[in-house]
Parts: sequence; C-alpha cells; structure tokens
Amino acid sequence: MATTTKAAAPAKKSGFQGVKAAWIILVICAIAGYSVWYFVMGNPDNFVGGDRSGHPANLLGTVYKGGFVVGLILTLLFTVICLGIERFFAIKSASGKINLAKFTAQVKGLIKEQKFAEADALCDKMQGSVANVVKASIKMYQTVEGDNTLKKAAKIAKIQQAHEEATQLEMPTLQMNMPMVATIVSLGTLTALFGTVLGMIGSFQALSAGGGADSMALSAGISEALVNTASGILTSWVATVVYNFFSNKIDKLTYALDEIGFTIAATYDSTHNEA
Repeated sequence: MATTTKAAAPAKKSGFQGVKAAWIILVICAIAGYSVWYFVMGNPDNFVGGDRSGHPANLLGTVYKGGFVVGLILTLLFTVICLGIERFFAIKSASGKINLAKFTAQVKGLIKEQKFAEADALCDKMQGSVANVVKASIKMYQTVEGDNTLKKAAKIAKIQQAHEEATQLEMPTLQMNMPMVATIVSLGTLTALFGTVLGMIGSFQALSAGGGADSMALSAGISEALVNTASGILTSWVATVVYNFFSNKIDKLTYALDEIGFTIAATYDSTHNEA
C-alpha cells in the first residue's frame, strides 16, 4: 500500500510577530494627533493676546491655524511613525540572529555537502522566518529521501512544495501593516490637497466679503492652505521612506528564501540517480 508524504510542520514562530490589530494604533494616533493640535499648538500662549481666533505669535500658532485637517495629518504622521517602529522590530525578529547574507552562504554550503544535521543546528541558532522555511524544506528532503513509493521528479516537487508552503506561512508576518503604510503615502498628499482647498476657499471668502479684503481672514486662509500643504507633503515623504525601506528588507528575505529553496531542490536532483 502506497504511503503519502505529508508536508513538514512549520517551525513554531518566536519573537515579536507584529501588531495584528493596526486599527488600535490608528485610534491612539488620532487621539494623540488631535490632542497635539488643540492643546499644544492651540495653546493661548501661541497667539497674540492669548486668543486662538487672533493672530499667531509663533510657528505653533501658525500651524494651528491650518484647522482640523492638521489634526488629521498629524494622525497619519504618527501612525506611519508607529507602524515604522512596529515593522522594524517585526522584520528584525523575522530576519533572525545571524547576518542574512552570511547565513545564506553557510546553509547553502552545508546543504550542498548534505550536512543536514549541521544545517538544522544552524537554523536553530539563526531563528526567524528564513530559518523556519529552511528547516521545513530540510525536513521534507529527509522525508522523501526514504520514501520508495515516489519517483525522483515527484520527490523534488514535494521538497519545492514544502518550501513554498512554509514561505507562504511566513509572508503574512513580513507584510503585515505594509498596505496601511502604502495607503498613507497617498492619503498624506490627498489630505494636504483637501486642507489646501479649504484654506483657499477661506481666502476667497475674505476677498469677496463686503467688496474688500478682510486682512485677518485672508491671512488665516492662506496660512491654512500652506500649513496643510507642507504637513501633508511631510507625511507622504515619511510614509514613502518607511514603505520603501521595509519593502527592500522584505525583498531581501524573499530572495534569500528563493535562493536556498533552489539549492535544496538542486542538491537532491544532483545527488540522487533514481528515476
């Protein structure tokens, strides 16, 4: 009776896995953003005569004049910063405790020499997502090696399948919350545009009032437009840097996994002569 080769069970994940409920971060950052806008920037000391509706006495007062949109932009900025910190620790944990390039070179050498016990021990030392995938692939390699019911091509396919399945189990940890960062890249600019339009509307209303320009209302409208433009661009800039930085980190991990997976399958192909 033929036996079925089961996929190797994935290694138990350890270390920081990331924050799954990212909406909690968004809510906390919204509270922080509007608190900074209203209580810090809107402090009466930042305005001439201590009146929020009056002329700003410093830069904080000027930024406050950007209106409620400033609080929204601060929410997005704080969220990006928090998610950047969260992704830093999550990807650092997934990357393992040994330099990725060094680990990749060492484990490939051990696999080519068929020193699987040493490779497995190296994975235990490395830890992280790459090590988990390599351990699953090695386990399947050893499993199919003793299975006489499968042909060589089927065994190689099993090894590749185990590698791909283990990779797919690790990818959510690596990519978690990255879509939110990518969304903020666009939202920062769009929110800035929204605030700018509101500021320009205020400016045109001041120009049309009573046939002459109300200088206070006109300056407030211009300030609102420019503050929102600047703060929104800053938020998008930070979000773009965070997204590209961690995307590059994830790509490096993915390339390392593909490289090791190819080595494992190629090693079996070159060291076994069965049909």
